[in-house]
Amino acid sequence: MRYEAEGFPPLALLEMATGYWVSQAVYVAAKLGIADLLGKEPRSCQELARDTGTDPDSLYRLMRALVSLGVFTAEEGDRFGLTPAGQCLQSHTIGSMRAMILTLGEEHYQAWAHLLHSVSTGKPAFDHVYQTTLFQYLAKNAAAGRTFDQAMANVTVPASFAIARAYPFSSSSTVVDVGGGQGALLRAILTANPELNGILFDVPPVIEEAKKLINTDGLAGRCATIAGDMFKWVPRGADVYILKNVIHDWDDDRSAKILGKCQRAMARNGKVLVVESVMAPYDGLSFEKLLDLNMLVISGGRERSEVEYRALFDKASLRLTKILPTPFPLSVIEGVRKECS
Repeated sequence: MRYEAEGFPPLALLEMATGYWVSQAVYVAAKLGIADLLGKEPRSCQELARDTGTDPDSLYRLMRALVSLGVFTAEEGDRFGLTPAGQCLQSHTIGSMRAMILTLGEEHYQAWAHLLHSVSTGKPAFDHVYQTTLFQYLAKNAAAGRTFDQAMANVTVPASFAIARAYPFSSSSTVVDVGGGQGALLRAILTANPELNGILFDVPPVIEEAKKLINTDGLAGRCATIAGDMFKWVPRGADVYILKNVIHDWDDDRSAKILGKCQRAMARNGKVLVVESVMAPYDGLSFEKLLDLNMLVISGGRERSEVEYRALFDKASLRLTKILPTPFPLSVIEGVRKECS
């Protein structure tokens, strides 16, 4: 924090406590679609207010604050433009984070207001606020579910090719992406490995949307799509089962159950790849440790250390064999059957 570095810890603490001012300002800009309206050229606040149905003076104050944060630029004639960060608020640009910011600013924001409930009870604040679990809520609320799925794609797309390069998939024949959402990771892996076949496995509504993207990428001949419940079964016989940002959604018992389904389904010398953040010891400001709190609040899951992943794999009759870092805050954690180690 800059204030702490300058010797003003009270102001540093105040900056931390008012962090939601920033997050909600960015969320409102995303919700109003302002970056999309600025996609071609800078526009005046009056024009933006007209097209978003907002109060011109209040919108100006929002835009002024976001200029100070580096999201928009202030141009001559009371006009505003996009910075590189602002471009990531556009809906259909490479590197878009709009859907993720909408999810964080809506359901996540409401749940985080009840962090005390999670810390006091050990249970997800999301369940307390919405009277249902995250995934049950998304299944019942189609619009929120679509936004959430797109949000997961937002963060998966930029990391996918790095993950595809980090692990030697060329020695495999079939990869099952368990809980793979819209298939961004699997599509990247198949694109990088032309001899490889894949199976995308997720719940029915997600699979239907993913089929369109697989067809668009010209991968339908090498990528099957199967709908199902990973707590009950996963497709059998593949030599690699990959789970990206799946295990951190669940507690140890349910995580071990998912891993156990993969362990029993995979080929004789198969492998399970868990793609998650691996928490390091106390080392200053850490996104992973804040993400761990988010998992507590939202789903009751958790981020884990290497030691905790080894114990979790052991519980599923797997042996952790290697951890491969990527340029992103994600690692590929490989496990094999204990009997094959």
